[in-house]
Amino acid sequence: MIARVLAIMLVCSLCSGVAAAEPSEPDDINLVSDVWEDYTQADGSGLAWDILRAVYEPVGIKLNIQTMTYTRSIGLVQRAEADAWVGSYLDEVQQGVFYPHWYYDADQITALSTLDSPVPNIQTISQYRLVWVRGYAYQQYLPNLTRFREVQRRNGILDMLDFGRADYFIDARTEVDQLLMTAADPAHYRVTALTRLPIYLGFADNPRGHKLAEIFDRRMQKLVKEGSLKPIFKRWKQPYPFD
Repeated sequence: MIARVLAIMLVCSLCSGVAAAEPSEPDDINLVSDVWEDYTQADGSGLAWDILRAVYEPVGIKLNIQTMTYTRSIGLVQRAEADAWVGSYLDEVQQGVFYPHWYYDADQITALSTLDSPVPNIQTISQYRLVWVRGYAYQQYLPNLTRFREVQRRNGILDMLDFGRADYFIDARTEVDQLLMTAADPAHYRVTALTRLPIYLGFADNPRGHKLAEIFDRRMQKLVKEGSLKPIFKRWKQPYPFD
């Protein structure tokens, strides 16, 4: 009888130890992002923040938002000092990062040039001198690129095009449109669509990051199936990427 009681106590002890070892259900997610107007603004407003609130808040997970440059955001996640960063392309970063199955938006990637430049396409763009913001790694998504530069910020891009120091600036259409708002003569430039790239969260490659990614995938599948995200894209006047 005593041996039986001891055996039961041992089993219970082992079970409780296994349960304790399992990662607990997170009640928040620490997100980092660069500031993109009407997308990831520092005050917590914008399309991406609204999408991610719709994903996480209904299941009791609060968004903690921190704003910093894109490259610093990646570094924070790689060091597991944040759970995920916003605005990554698939497999853009290889180390210390875990990507979910689902994307949450898509970028229209474009080439900005002066009107006297040839009209490029996805096959011919590699023939020209390109420039983009450091950290975006467009060479992974546009074929055969060899002549490109990375700059720290978008300030000065229009001058680079005007004075022939680059042929095309590569960026998402929303960013290019905002850049053209600063031009003295926007009609002096041409925007050419090249391709569309799905946008992902890049999660920290640890048990907490994997759990948050699992929740993200489960919730995105449900929300897309229900069409629940369509009003959010409509509110921000952006194309719905899941049709």
